[in-house]
Amino acid sequence: MPISRRTLALAAPALACALTLTACGSGGDSGGGSSASGKIEGDISFQTWNLRAGFKDYFEGLVKEFEKQNPGVKVKWLDQPAENYADKLSADAGAGTLPDVVNLSPDLAYPLAKAGVLMNMDKEPATSKFKGEYTPEGWKGTAMPGLDGSYAFPWYLNTGPLFYNKDLFKKAGLDPEKPPKTFDDLFTDANKMAKESGGKIATLASTPAIEDMGRYGVKLMNADSTEFTYNEPKGVEFLTKYKELYDSGGLDAQALTNTPEKSGQKFLEQKVAMNPGSALDLSNFKKNAPSLYKNLGITDAPNNNGKPNMYVMGLAVNNQSKHKAAAIAFAHFVTNKQNQESFGHKVAVFPSTKGSLEEPYWTKEDGTDEGRVRVASAKMLKGAVNYTPVVLSDEMKTILKNEVAKALQGKKSPKQALDEAVAQSNKLLKQN
Repeated sequence: MPISRRTLALAAPALACALTLTACGSGGDSGGGSSASGKIEGDISFQTWNLRAGFKDYFEGLVKEFEKQNPGVKVKWLDQPAENYADKLSADAGAGTLPDVVNLSPDLAYPLAKAGVLMNMDKEPATSKFKGEYTPEGWKGTAMPGLDGSYAFPWYLNTGPLFYNKDLFKKAGLDPEKPPKTFDDLFTDANKMAKESGGKIATLASTPAIEDMGRYGVKLMNADSTEFTYNEPKGVEFLTKYKELYDSGGLDAQALTNTPEKSGQKFLEQKVAMNPGSALDLSNFKKNAPSLYKNLGITDAPNNNGKPNMYVMGLAVNNQSKHKAAAIAFAHFVTNKQNQESFGHKVAVFPSTKGSLEEPYWTKEDGTDEGRVRVASAKMLKGAVNYTPVVLSDEMKTILKNEVAKALQGKKSPKQALDEAVAQSNKLLKQN
């Protein structure tokens, strides 16, 4: 039951191949300028990812306030569309024109960090001193495997609630106030619901993704993230259970081809008992499916680790910036407690600064659909982790999805399917 990876930046392809950074060098402290003097001065550029349309006034206000506090700095705000954002990062890095401060997700940061283009926040004294201002989950969320450090100030976090239909649970003889918390609970409840409904009601509408494996407890990669390992026995066990679920009717018959929109529609039509969603879905249910709305439960996706899934966005600093002190100061300014909380009040994301999620806005419902989802989601972020490996490309995700489909259809055994997915993905990993 994968949840959309990004809320604001829309889906963009991951960097699919290694960067050729002939113009960028190998990193280090070669920025010169304000880095050597420590003075916060100079002209810097700040790039966001598909945010201008919705938040133009907010970011222009941030820039104006920072420049007021730091009269020696001028900030040029750039905003790139979601489409081909990864390609734009790659091209700019290769040409030595990457902006001083860049908004990116961990998977997009990894190739740049590996190539020495991004500043290691743990190694640079000017950035590591701020580590205590952020939640451990947020700071760890920008860590790069095998590179010994985090490579961006954590910015906004997100997690997705799982909606469930209490009425369908009750009709199947399940406790509507006790949704499944572990995968064992999920498989048991889903099989019972399929049996009690005569195969008419499935519990889930989509095939599992790699983050679902992570929540099940599968070891996804080796220690230094140089090889995928999700074909281990626990991974085979996981896919075998999903195959059994598919055969019993606990997984929707169209799960192999369902888009998130189709899955959401099946949930709205009360043909599926559980589905990830957002506050926007609640408003839709209230208008178009009032009987569903009044019986709607909100929970976290089942997991065997006690740690929900989390998505993180960060602000990275170009290691080759000519004005590092200014770039660091601005990246920290945008991601400080006050500004993160302000941004979190404008859009359904969550601040990564310590203490923010203890504020009433994220702990007390206000009677609105948005408040109901916001409070439920905020509770899930404590101890949450990003299960999706940062080296997993979109091509690798497609490979896994296709092999999972073959296993569910019985064209391959779960072990054969996962072995093939791992072999293909590891081959791509070595090529990169």
